[in-house]
Amino acid sequence: MSETSGTKSAEADAAYRVLARKYRPHSFDDLIGQEPMVRTLTNAFETGRIAQAWMLTGVRGVGKTTTARILARALNYETGEIDQPTIHMAEPGIHCQAIMEGRHVDVVEMDAASHTGIDDIREIIAQVRYRPVSARYKVYIIDEVHMLSTQAFNGLLKTLEEPPEHVKFVFATTEIRKVPITVLSRCQRFDLRRVESATLIGHLKQIAEKEKVEIEDDALRLIARAAEGSVRDSLSLTDQAIAHGAGAVTAGAVRDMLGLADRVRVIDLFEYIMKGDAASALVELRDQYTVGADPAIVLGDLADFTHLVTTLRYAPEAAEDAVLSPDEAERGLAYSKTLSIRTLGQVWQMLLKALEETRNADSPRQAAEMALIRIAHAADLPSPDDLLKLLKDGGSEGLPAPKSDQGEGTSLTPAASPTNERQQAAPPTENRPGRQPPAPPTGNVSQPPQDGNASAHATASRPARTPLSLATSAAPEVVPQRVLAQQPVKPAVEIADLVALAELAKHNRDSRLEAWIRRYVRLKSIGPRRLEIGVTDEAPERLAGELTRKLHDWTGARWSVTVTSGVTGQTLEETKKEKRLALLRDAEQDPAVAAVLKAFPGARIADVRLRGEMVAEEAEAEFAAGFDQADGDLSSTELDPGLDYEGDRDDIGENDFASSEDDHSEDR
Repeated sequence: MSETSGTKSAEADAAYRVLARKYRPHSFDDLIGQEPMVRTLTNAFETGRIAQAWMLTGVRGVGKTTTARILARALNYETGEIDQPTIHMAEPGIHCQAIMEGRHVDVVEMDAASHTGIDDIREIIAQVRYRPVSARYKVYIIDEVHMLSTQAFNGLLKTLEEPPEHVKFVFATTEIRKVPITVLSRCQRFDLRRVESATLIGHLKQIAEKEKVEIEDDALRLIARAAEGSVRDSLSLTDQAIAHGAGAVTAGAVRDMLGLADRVRVIDLFEYIMKGDAASALVELRDQYTVGADPAIVLGDLADFTHLVTTLRYAPEAAEDAVLSPDEAERGLAYSKTLSIRTLGQVWQMLLKALEETRNADSPRQAAEMALIRIAHAADLPSPDDLLKLLKDGGSEGLPAPKSDQGEGTSLTPAASPTNERQQAAPPTENRPGRQPPAPPTGNVSQPPQDGNASAHATASRPARTPLSLATSAAPEVVPQRVLAQQPVKPAVEIADLVALAELAKHNRDSRLEAWIRRYVRLKSIGPRRLEIGVTDEAPERLAGELTRKLHDWTGARWSVTVTSGVTGQTLEETKKEKRLALLRDAEQDPAVAAVLKAFPGARIADVRLRGEMVAEEAEAEFAAGFDQADGDLSSTELDPGLDYEGDRDDIGENDFASSEDDHSEDR
């Protein structure tokens, strides 16, 4: 008895064919979603303009290999009444069944993934000269043609360009960019599109009716969404869902099978995080995780819905997509009208980052929970526009009041204005000769007290924090006009020529403006707070404005910088080059140098450096090295104007340099 039942089960397994093979199209009428290609081929066959080679490209499961077999069948279609190529194949022809089953002697199918070399192409080239055995055409179908080697492609070019009249080629590939352009130019190309969701759902409904299987509409939407336009993938998922549901396919069964979350619950989760309700979002995520949802897939569904809401803002007609459930379409449209694009874009970016973190985390659930907390916190924050509007209205209503540093119930009411406290807290500044007094602090940090009563001084000098000041801590502090007026005026700086102007930029560590001055500026006239210059053709357009602003910052006075044309003076760079050329000419006339050049043919003078310049460069390098070793930030260190560094370098003469070398030689 057991042997008989086992035999029947084996026969049933052998007789069963998966849906993707059972419902494979046998004619162009059965092919779905590829109307442009079908129309082109129909016109070509009816007018007799049949190409010698076709290139079919597209994603997986859209019908490339099926189309190739239908083409081979149409080329060799033959019945008692019809004996010519046609796409109207109402009844099976003599060769149709063998061609569709892949066993016809004149229709050769080759998988390029396993036949990549030139030897396989040589075999095809050797066979094309012979006429077909029984069919009208000898058809070569090469699948995954992009896997062929370069030598194989080159060997196929001549035959592909001028094949015999009885030979046709059909190529299929998912990587069209890997196919050489020389091959593409010899083929008629068809790009097979992804099948639209509505068409795919209708196709699955027809198959379900033929199979006598009940499938819910929501289940069909989930399958079509997961298939991503691939007919073969949708049929494989349907086959699996039928087996999973034992003949009745529900949306819950499909979600469990694919590890998906309920779309309605995903929308609820989206609503929680957009409201800033992190607690409800965590509860919802844990509930979905308990019933088997993958945290990474949940975040991916959230990203999909965020994208849907954003696109519905500009394309409301997208809500009519058949793959969307009524809840997705209705609630997505509602969210698109209330949520700002700035918020949606921010949530989208955070979800993409959270997806990567969740996939790489040791605990995906914990990573997803932390991501939802971050997103809920960020979504609850006011936008910059709302914050500016609130500040403009002059109130802090609606912003949460921070807790006191001194505990609960401590009042943070300010006792005095920050301006007065800064003035009282700042110690008297001693103006030393030749040294610029430091600017008063603009923040809320006062100078340390000089007496021992540190706590009393800190209480009196530190301004009380208000909710408004904490909420706007990221924005730059607006200093009252009274404080700006009380800042000490910077001493006037004398600028007599371009050299002084460039040195001023160098002293203030603005290397870019210093380079612009030396390279592009020609001086016409200079006076008190007035500068008239000419510039070269390569000068940046913002040079004058940048120079005006920097002079005001460096000197404390407003300058008038005018750019005029026709200035014939030289830039500092041109003057330097002219001096270098003069030094080179003088060096070439020196007898000792001339003797060296004569003794070494091909030698040339690369540069001329005076000993004083070498000493200055060494001193400047040592000076910079001292700053590098000092504690603190180099950018905040200021040179003392009272010390004449340039004068110190000028005092080093040639004799001092020579004696220094002698001292070092004695040490050695």
